[in-house]
Amino acid sequence: MLIHIKVTAGAKKDSVKKKNDTSYIVTVKEEAKDNMANRKMMSLMAEELNVPTAAIRIITGHHTPSKIVEVLGR
Repeated sequence: MLIHIKVTAGAKKDSVKKKNDTSYIVTVKEEAKDNMANRKMMSLMAEELNVPTAAIRIITGHHTPSKIVEVLGR
């Protein structure tokens, strides 16, 4: 299953907001350096989708706020 995610790094709090079945807006406290924001986003999405963090994989957008993520096992 592919999901489009818009990530905002350096926010005041962590949150996940579902726009529709395949689109989310995620805010994370971590800064967008050393892959910290991506790791936190994957952790939050795994929690939201009730899958292990290892089941979340970034397909495109490693260095941009707009990402396409694959959720394995769904």
